[in-house]
Amino acid sequence: LSKNVDLLHQVFPRHVAETLRVGGKVKPESFDPVTLFFSDIVGYTDLSAMLPPEKVMNMLDRMYTQFDAVCSRYQLFKVETIGDAYMCVGGLPEPQENHTVRVAMFAIGAINSANSTLVDEENPELGHINIRVGFHAGPVVASVVGELNPRYCLFGDTVNTASRMESNSEKNKINMSPQARKCLVDQLPAVDITSRGQLQIKGKGEVECFFLGVTEDNYTKLCDCVFLEKY
Repeated sequence: LSKNVDLLHQVFPRHVAETLRVGGKVKPESFDPVTLFFSDIVGYTDLSAMLPPEKVMNMLDRMYTQFDAVCSRYQLFKVETIGDAYMCVGGLPEPQENHTVRVAMFAIGAINSANSTLVDEENPELGHINIRVGFHAGPVVASVVGELNPRYCLFGDTVNTASRMESNSEKNKINMSPQARKCLVDQLPAVDITSRGQLQIKGKGEVECFFLGVTEDNYTKLCDCVFLEKY
């Protein structure tokens, strides 16, 4: 019984897990603002075609295990993985003043983790994993949907925009929306950010996007902001 409860607490926020455990109905909750992170693997389609499914699964497991450790370290909530896409959020289920800083730290940590993960441990010549990263800040509604294999899901345009930030990013780069950039600068004015100018974003039109510097100096500034040890 204890192991079942622990597993529920890993999949759902604690108060949601308790509601489900006693057979209750989870009520939708609004969170504003949160910072939502997405990543995917560069060249994943080609890798999936080249490698046996067991090796693809092993590659993802090794990378996601590292991501999960970094996610926990920065007290973010892992929402889900779909194939090579990883989604997590700062600012829920409990508010965090520095949710965007925490996601920014995670983004740098995720790139470093991916870049240290071999595509195939039995064939090192294939090199290491490269990812694209994007994040956006805004409001979401969270709830559990469905009764068969219930999932804790986030809803709202913030989710769509965060996904667009990732898909418009580049190899081993961290792309941010104007809203994420404002939240990050409000929380840490000295952070290193570069404007990419106006990009054509599907469903959004022209949007000024920003790259977060993936540097040791930037990471140290982010860590100092929330008094966390470096990875």
